[in-house]
Amino acid sequence: MMELPKEKLLSMYKTMTAIRGFEESLAEAVTGGTLPGFVHLGVGQEAVHVGVCTALRETDWISSTHRDHGMILARGADIKRMRAEIFGKVTGYCKGKGGSMHLAVYDKRATGCNGILGPSQTINNGVALALKREGKGNISAVVFGDGAAHRGEFHEALNFAACWKLPALAICVNNHYAISVCFDDACSVEDIAARAAGYGIPGLVADGNDVMAVYEAVSQTAKAIREGKGPALLELKTSRWRGHFEGDPQPYRTAEQLEADKKKDPIARFGLQLIAQGIATEADLAALKAQADKELQEAIEFSDKSDYPGPEELFTDLFYTERRAG
Repeated sequence: MMELPKEKLLSMYKTMTAIRGFEESLAEAVTGGTLPGFVHLGVGQEAVHVGVCTALRETDWISSTHRDHGMILARGADIKRMRAEIFGKVTGYCKGKGGSMHLAVYDKRATGCNGILGPSQTINNGVALALKREGKGNISAVVFGDGAAHRGEFHEALNFAACWKLPALAICVNNHYAISVCFDDACSVEDIAARAAGYGIPGLVADGNDVMAVYEAVSQTAKAIREGKGPALLELKTSRWRGHFEGDPQPYRTAEQLEADKKKDPIARFGLQLIAQGIATEADLAALKAQADKELQEAIEFSDKSDYPGPEELFTDLFYTERRAG
């Protein structure tokens, strides 16, 4: 922790609490019937979001999954525009057209959430190739789940990135469930990171419930990538507390398993670390959470007051080729 200034560490804690509150408010909206459609929440994975984004530079690029609203917030996105986008409002980042699963914030170099998890890794290679040609030492990171690591695109992307020595960081967030399939029943190796050896690139495993461990692992791998040593695979072991989507009753795991996961709460863990090292008091942490809660309430009010896109927006922001008769 001593590598980072006190202000940065406190900001990390606040962001983690802001992400938790933001996602829990979405769960409440689904239950209350004000947010239709599928929403996939990463409650319990806040250390991944904040650790990754703190370690990356502002000039790096990142793409993520449909469970990574927190990743976009940790990247510095405006919580008001985030909320508006998820609720389909015109004041959102994508004018309400991207929604939860396809939310992109290009001014933060976040190519967006993606519901198609395997191909996102090959898309990341394209960004990394552009950055390599640019030659400014920036990298492109892609976040995906353990289920995506069993798809063909995962291996194709690693092979291509390794052959071309792309500045690409593949981050597997292993929360142990691919929809409803347990990791132990679907993977032949203990660590997905072990697969990196097949492509001659580094493979690291870190505790995804410890924000400082995530920060250190991403910093370490990113440094090597910036030095031109080629891509790396990083596996962050964590857990999600809620179902694959809101409304999923999770019959595939027991209440005891869920309670065991909650005892590894990354926010509580980080808070105890900050207090133990004299960086913050309980009152300091409570004040940070109160500030995050206030900003969330302002975002809710902003979204509620915003309009939905009008019919005139139906064919804007589209790429198409005009076909002419004859």
